Amino acid sequence: MIRKNPAIDVIKDILELTINAYPANNFVKSLLFQYQERGGLGKKQLQDLHAKASKVAGMPTGKLATLEAVILKKPTRYKSPMPVVIPAVENDEISGLYITEILSKYPQHRMVLFLKSKYDNKELFTTAEKAEIERFHKLLIKKNG
Repeated sequence: MIRKNPAIDVIKDILELTINAYPANNFVKSLLFQYQERGGLGKKQLQDLHAKASKVAGMPTGKLATLEAVILKKPTRYKSPMPVVIPAVENDEISGLYITEILSKYPQHRMVLFLKSKYDNKELFTTAEKAEIERFHKLLIKKNG
């Protein structure tokens, strides 16, 4: 963060005043440690610091107002919504019936085996694949049946 006057550090002043008011509070100590190590705090951490510092008697209101301004400048991060669950696709039962009939007579038919694997994985058939199944069924079952 680029500061106009690096000698003035409002957040560090607020952290030190809050630690002086609450010397046994580990939360404020951890915020000070993170601020010194990382050079800054997140928006939620600053909001929690503001809530804690506003309870301190003798805290300068100007420093609290500056902390509020820093909080308002920080971006708010939102979690993305849960993805919508799409119901499983219903398989075309006629195609499934045709596939089983063809495979009962010709179990090594490669194209039909491929289409059966697609059918078992609940993938949608294209119109060309549906036409292929019907064509194979006409040629192999109805003709020979």
